[in-house]
Amino acid sequence: MLNHLVISGIAAYTHEGLPTPAQTDDSNTWVDGVCWLYCGQRRTRVLWIGPASVAGMQAPMFACSPCISELHERVWQSIRLRDEPHRNSTRTRIEVDDHPRPHGGRHRARSSSLRA
Repeated sequence: MLNHLVISGIAAYTHEGLPTPAQTDDSNTWVDGVCWLYCGQRRTRVLWIGPASVAGMQAPMFACSPCISELHERVWQSIRLRDEPHRNSTRTRIEVDDHPRPHGGRHRARSSSLRA
């Protein structure tokens, strides 16, 4: 007999429509802080929504309930529409410098014992 893992949000989606986004009165761990998303509120109840990565560094990212709802709607809309970036069919000419760059030095200098 196989045991199946049921994820409540996905199960609700298949039967009743979209799962509901996180709300401040749910069982998630909400804290007082700054919303990093659309509203930019300074002091409000926020929920950690994952790490933000920039140039190889990470910071914890938090959002308020209205912004989580907006993000939730955008994600599901993208999924429903199979949203993908559209490639521009027109080509843009890129200017290229005709002068070759000088070659750089060697990464490692030869040891004097290896030189002839």
